[in-house]
Amino acid sequence: MGHPAPLVAPQSGLAAALKALLGKDLLAHDFAADEDSITVDRDAIAAVMIALRDNLDYQQMMEIAGVDYPDRPERFEVVYHLLSVTKNHRLRVRVSTDEATPVPTIVPVWPNAGWLEREVFDMYGVLFAGNPDLRRILTDYGFQGHPQRKDFPLTGYTELRYSEEDKRVVYEPVRLAQDFRNFDFMSPWEGADYVLPGDEKAGGTGEAPGKGAPTPMTAKEVKAADDKAKAPPPPTPKTTETPAQTGAGAKANLKAAKTSRDGASAKAATKAAKTPATTKAEKAPAKPRAPRKPKAAKTDGGDA
Repeated sequence: MGHPAPLVAPQSGLAAALKALLGKDLLAHDFAADEDSITVDRDAIAAVMIALRDNLDYQQMMEIAGVDYPDRPERFEVVYHLLSVTKNHRLRVRVSTDEATPVPTIVPVWPNAGWLEREVFDMYGVLFAGNPDLRRILTDYGFQGHPQRKDFPLTGYTELRYSEEDKRVVYEPVRLAQDFRNFDFMSPWEGADYVLPGDEKAGGTGEAPGKGAPTPMTAKEVKAADDKAKAPPPPTPKTTETPAQTGAGAKANLKAAKTSRDGASAKAATKAAKTPATTKAEKAPAKPRAPRKPKAAKTDGGDA
């Protein structure tokens, strides 16, 4: 089973080429998990990098990492990761140092090493001789210690925060925002068996206190309620559909056909009835109506 590292082409004869190229500066060569790693002399790191770049075609320096071994006399390792884009091969170069001995910088060989060396300095405290800008890069300028060291304390009594009043980062004793409290993580929707703050007021409305909020409706119940609200109202039943309710029928017809006491008999009208005003209006000749004369204004002796 292969390792998850990117597939690289194995380099046959690389060990002999490294030994011939680096000579006494090559301290060790390891090949494990299809990867080549070499340990070189710390003081010769810049010359080694130039030789690897110009003679073995490792054109790119991809990463610089630090490793802490507190039990070793030189507890730190600085690991350089090189890539040959023409040979599709990666090479790991390591040097060791301690807290006080600086490692020669390789910024003149690869300028991108400047920031990467600053990261190793910030996290591990490794010094790089010749780096033009060896300052902290990941932590604050006033930060104490190096977080990636194995003996760096994980807990303390001070904390770092930005002070809006002072307009800068300040260190101050740790203050908890709230005291430790116990939470039951019980949702009031599930029905707590105690009175929640504010639920004691529910007694005035007839609701049982301490029962929490009612159980929410399910999706099926919500849909049924919506369908019921959108449905048209049922038809209003008629109350005059039968002869018994309206009074109509053969019996009522015979009674209506009888002669009244004044002698008038019930019969259907042959023509539309007219009122006297309608008859007079029909007999009068049609002529245009003269316009009305304007009324004279009344004079009361006052000013106009």
